[in-house]
Amino acid sequence: MGSISRRDFGRLLAGGAVAASGSWLLPGRAGAQAAPRANFIVVLCDDLGYGDLACYGHPALQTPCLDRLAAEGMRLADCYASAPVCSPARAGLLTGRTPFRLGITDWIPNNSPMHLRRGEITVARLLKSVGYATCHVGKWHCNGRFNSPEQPQPGDLGFDHWFSTQNNAAPSHLHPTNFVRNGQAVGPLKGYASALVVDEAIAWLKGLKADQPFCLFVWFHAPHEPIAAAEEFTRLYPGTDTPERAAYYGDVSQMDFEVGRLMKALDDRGLRDDTFVFFTSDNGPETLSRYRGAQRSYGSPGPLRGMKLHLYEGGIRVPGIIRWPGKAKAGQVCREPINNTDLLPTLCAIAGARVPADRAIDGASLLPVLDGKPIERRLPLYWQYDKAIGKPKAALREGAWKLLAHAGLRSFELYNLEDDVKESADLAAKEPDRAKAMAERLTRLHREIQTEAPKWPRSASVP
Repeated sequence: MGSISRRDFGRLLAGGAVAASGSWLLPGRAGAQAAPRANFIVVLCDDLGYGDLACYGHPALQTPCLDRLAAEGMRLADCYASAPVCSPARAGLLTGRTPFRLGITDWIPNNSPMHLRRGEITVARLLKSVGYATCHVGKWHCNGRFNSPEQPQPGDLGFDHWFSTQNNAAPSHLHPTNFVRNGQAVGPLKGYASALVVDEAIAWLKGLKADQPFCLFVWFHAPHEPIAAAEEFTRLYPGTDTPERAAYYGDVSQMDFEVGRLMKALDDRGLRDDTFVFFTSDNGPETLSRYRGAQRSYGSPGPLRGMKLHLYEGGIRVPGIIRWPGKAKAGQVCREPINNTDLLPTLCAIAGARVPADRAIDGASLLPVLDGKPIERRLPLYWQYDKAIGKPKAALREGAWKLLAHAGLRSFELYNLEDDVKESADLAAKEPDRAKAMAERLTRLHREIQTEAPKWPRSASVP
């Protein structure tokens, strides 16, 4: 398989250019003809914090491939996951719907009855209906009974090909044993999970006809615990205070390297200009070592308050990059709030697929931001997580203003994120009219969503 070389990765770290013919780091299409329809690649990381990339200000982490992707496209300064925890955020991304509407309220344990229901319409299903080939590789985590006929699997929800795990790569990112390919358990594998999912993605791409439009979801396990990173990446960080921190940083750099390898595979097929690439994370950086005694937590929320499991910005604001040559202006920084629920209406707008009209779609097309215009939203940005750390259990954002609701929706916090991204000055008392109006909108939306959400058997509750 074509690969960005380790030597090229080193050159990127040193700030040099990569001159290999067809490299994803070089402009141009190698003489390929323009594809009649756009392709899509959606790259999702697991627990990657807002501050965990060099292009988002991390002082030590080395992420040259994603830094280059951001320089070639648009970096999203106000990009959000639809929940501060993994399963709901993934379900929201797939359906364009606030995950509480789906009954996906928390991370899904193995064998739980909680799942993304067959009646939900995913972006993969919509794109498949208009002729796209679809593929999911990596972490799934949208059902509890994985690879069982009792619940829908990736193939039932629109993916022609899938090479996936229920939750994390097990026993770790090294030599995982729990991948399933199209309903068949693969068994023990050799290598690191990030490389294995990109190997599968590249092999799938190579098997497509030259004119076949595609949608490829690459959902890394990195940098979720338990960490395992190759020495060539951990040794990039000789000055870290602990081997565990070096392992975390190495895991992020290894994921970054694999993104570069995937982008080179696009160039090798002459598909750079024809492919909309979206990179993001499912929630903020891990908090468990601080609260539940897990082994480590070295992710960074950057300047933001909170981390994973919080509804403050650090739990839900995540890195976001769009590269679409000729459409997303290179080097641009977008400060328009964008949520991962916006992906479904955006890809449908590009592909000519019809957005479902028989259900609430919370996302909106983000295509206006490519022209420097605001997104036209029918519904405000909304989050809910009843088990959130701290008092806030629901949140609403309109423009620069964010309202946080405590349990019971009787007390609120209000922040102006343009002036106070750290959410340090609660303005609810100083802006009572604004707080009241936003609270009324949040309460109405909260009640509507609660009414729609399915109720699972008691055994679905998360321990």
